[in-house]
Amino acid sequence: MTRPALPADLNDKARWRAWAREVRAALPDVSDGVAGQARTLLRAVGARRVLAYRALPGEPDVSALHGEFELLAPRARFRPEPRLTLHPWATATEVSRFGALQPPQDAPQVPLDTVDAILLPGLAFDRSGVRLGYGGGFYDRLLPAFRGVTVGVIQGALIVPRLPADPHDCPVAWLLSEAGACAVGGVVSPP
Repeated sequence: MTRPALPADLNDKARWRAWAREVRAALPDVSDGVAGQARTLLRAVGARRVLAYRALPGEPDVSALHGEFELLAPRARFRPEPRLTLHPWATATEVSRFGALQPPQDAPQVPLDTVDAILLPGLAFDRSGVRLGYGGGFYDRLLPAFRGVTVGVIQGALIVPRLPADPHDCPVAWLLSEAGACAVGGVVSPP
């Protein structure tokens, strides 16, 4: 299959999301390779407690890291304002409105300041670490208060030269795909 051309209008996030979904639908599952690369990077940066994500269809699945790291799972909350709360990985037992497993409403919460690294899913990332998400803004609200390592997890085919960016976007420090990890500053492998 020929890869669709990148959207011509840099600022049209709807077209970028449609493009990324089309490309992702044709990609093979690279979860094993991504998990291996994540394992290497997380060890190299000394991470122990990691906010991960329960994969949606088409996203690289990082659940193989459970047991080697203390993984946490997010829960999207909508009241009193939209936000993510963090919970032990094993508590993610109910399906969210987005289709991923999440912890139930009353699951014990874990403070953000105890987290060493965050693995962020996305539809695409650009080479400067900007993330194209699903449009809910949940990670955009979480990241400004986070002081640890941020890692964009994505298939290599979905890393592009440039994506639309808003002033509130928080670029990730690392991009990670099945091919390896790259510091946004240009380092090709983990420290």
